[in-house]
Amino acid sequence: MTVDRDVIRDHDQPPPDDVSTATVAAYAVAAVALVGWFLFGWLVQRQGFVNSVGESAGAGFALLLVVSVIGTVRRNRR
Repeated sequence: MTVDRDVIRDHDQPPPDDVSTATVAAYAVAAVALVGWFLFGWLVQRQGFVNSVGESAGAGFALLLVVSVIGTVRRNRR
């Protein structure tokens, strides 16, 4: 016994936008800057490994928050 069924898609979503080269380059620059900030705090200022990791992580999370807010504002303008 076979049953023929039609597949119904619940939500047809448009394909996601491609990430531009400028965005990838900006993320790479931000990553290098965060690693540089970590090394500067650890090796130059001699503030300790854990403090340098915490400071770099805090700067990274702040940067992610800014990127998230900008993305939300841009999406709502469309």
